[in-house]
Amino acid sequence: MAVVTGSAGAGVGQAVARAFAREGARVVVNDVSLERVARVSEDIRSSGAEVLGVQCDVSNLAQVKAMVQRTLELWGRIDILVNNAAAYTLCEFVELTDQLWNQAMDSCLKGTFYCSRAVLPAMIKQRYGQIINFSSGAVLQGIPLHAHYAAAKAGIIGLTRSLSAEVGKHNITVNCVCPILIWNKGIGKMDFPKGYFERIIEEIPMGRPGTPEEAAALVLFLASDDASYLTGNTITIGGGKLSL
Repeated sequence: MAVVTGSAGAGVGQAVARAFAREGARVVVNDVSLERVARVSEDIRSSGAEVLGVQCDVSNLAQVKAMVQRTLELWGRIDILVNNAAAYTLCEFVELTDQLWNQAMDSCLKGTFYCSRAVLPAMIKQRYGQIINFSSGAVLQGIPLHAHYAAAKAGIIGLTRSLSAEVGKHNITVNCVCPILIWNKGIGKMDFPKGYFERIIEEIPMGRPGTPEEAAALVLFLASDDASYLTGNTITIGGGKLSL
């Protein structure tokens, strides 16, 4: 039973939700948009999967608690949490407003905190669980217009390491996925500097960006029993490029 935040968008989250569904898992599809949640949930459900669609802003504590409660009432347990939800706006640091800073911190770092804290009592009670967080290649080497986003995503790496050390005794693993460049329609619509993607791709040994499905495959592995002794790790997925 997997909860995947930010899973009704066009990128990695939806690919992760679909991958879990194909493996026979019950899946919670989450997004801030009710329209996207309904559309993606119904599409995945049409393949025969058991899906619960929940509109929820992960930076809103009451909404996170309600999502977790609905899941437990329906299925009785939560085995996997994938903290994928994120929102930010490209901005030069000197023009960075409190609102833009808080948007990145709230959706990325606070959302990861709220969701992890909400599911842990059930995982501890059942003595089983995997939490998989998403950081970003923006953390590994500074890039323009990303200070707020990189700071939030760096916090997720620290949270992952500390939390894994705390909950390992309950048979719960906590790992972090750090994508360098995973292409999706949403990224293509953002106002990145001219030549930004071309420069990154030139530096990737495999010569191309990754796909959401490739990132989802890594998440599936980390959520499997084959990864039962992996915890506290941050795994870069970048076609051979370890930093930006």
